[in-house]
Amino acid sequence: MEFIKKTHHFIDSHFPKQHLLLAGTLITALTLAIVLTSDDAAHGQRIQVTNDSLADSGLPGLSAAEQDGILVSAQELAGAELNGEATIPESDPHWTELEVSSGDTLSTLFNQVGLTAGDVHRLLNNSDEPEILHRLHPGYQLAFYMPEPGHLEQLKVRTSPLDGYSFTLQDARYEVEPIVREAERVETLRSGEITDSLFMAAQRADIPAQVVMEMSDIFGGVIDFIMDPRHGDEFSILYEEIRLNGEFVRTGEIVGASFTNRGREHIALRYETEEGDVGFFTPDGESMNKAFLRNPLDVFRISSNFNPNRRHPIHNTIRAHRGTDYAAPTGTPVRATADGQVTWAQRNGSFGHLVVIQHPGGFETKYAHLNAYASGIRKGSRVRQGQVIGYVGATGGATGPHLHYEFLVNGVHRDPRTVLDELPQAITLDKQEMNRFRAHTRDALARFRDPVDQQRLLSYNADQSTTSTTN
Repeated sequence: MEFIKKTHHFIDSHFPKQHLLLAGTLITALTLAIVLTSDDAAHGQRIQVTNDSLADSGLPGLSAAEQDGILVSAQELAGAELNGEATIPESDPHWTELEVSSGDTLSTLFNQVGLTAGDVHRLLNNSDEPEILHRLHPGYQLAFYMPEPGHLEQLKVRTSPLDGYSFTLQDARYEVEPIVREAERVETLRSGEITDSLFMAAQRADIPAQVVMEMSDIFGGVIDFIMDPRHGDEFSILYEEIRLNGEFVRTGEIVGASFTNRGREHIALRYETEEGDVGFFTPDGESMNKAFLRNPLDVFRISSNFNPNRRHPIHNTIRAHRGTDYAAPTGTPVRATADGQVTWAQRNGSFGHLVVIQHPGGFETKYAHLNAYASGIRKGSRVRQGQVIGYVGATGGATGPHLHYEFLVNGVHRDPRTVLDELPQAITLDKQEMNRFRAHTRDALARFRDPVDQQRLLSYNADQSTTSTTN
């Protein structure tokens, strides 16, 4: 009855009283369609209201164009009532699009477009990658192609504006293919001046918060962004904008950044080495990262220092303790202290679960007694400084949950807590790679030193400041 009231209200709002006869005919046709649909739904079927079925009722007194307009409106009403939130693209009535909302499941979404639990089962059990459909997140776009009611011929799952998957029915199976849309990467250079805080300055310069946070990480080894920035400090960021058909989708990688703090300019340029490692370097090839982190985890207390003459707590004999023990709760993330390659990631006697990383320059670090390895950590994996490689545990010969951390230089154990003071504070690219580095970063560096760009940025900032004042 509620649907009939809605239909009656729709007719009263859109048609003159002389068409009451038409309204009665239309209501009758729609009521009949709903009754038939409800009856067939009990048998897992569905009736679609079409122009032809309504036209058979006859719409006297109207031109053909008027009849077409009324019938389309009636079909949209019936579709809204039958399909819930489903909308049929105007370009092809056989396609139905839905957006995943919080709490939606594959079954509820299929139900909205007139498909049954059996259809869900058939799709999941007759496709090569059903796990894709088990990981639906709010915001995903689903498009159903049904040339006939209740017959799913194709399903497109759009996981982002650029990516997705297509399930196409072929010989009783759904073939899965990735959907990848080519996007344009546009380099954008923006600049700001600090008058209050870094983030306020970035907001005035229309720089996304994520980009300025990444910039603060890049310069974190040389600038303390809590204490160091001063009124008048300037910065510029060259970063990628990902665009699809000219429309902004998201930000990409930072290509380079410049920060002038207390009159001293710092420039960082993104570079991928011949080995495939990506990092930020000064124009002279010095890494923006410290050579090694001082500690491999954030929450800890030191339970045992490096000691070549330590008495072993279990065996009660003098055995060298060749590392530092960090007591921490089981499950505490353990981080690689520098970039490198994993050479060991499995159990090793009293070390328990052990990870060994080889670093450039003859350095090696070991992480023992782990409870578990982080995803993707295996022999041959390349890791970045600060990347989680495992979690604190008490495996092997441990007396309690802690991390045993060792630091070796050319195969010789050194005290992890003091050796860093003897090492260069940052790794510099080898001389043989400097020519390649300069060739790859020349254009980005020129953007920061090009007076035309700098003048444009100053004008942009002045315009932004004026706009902010007037608003």
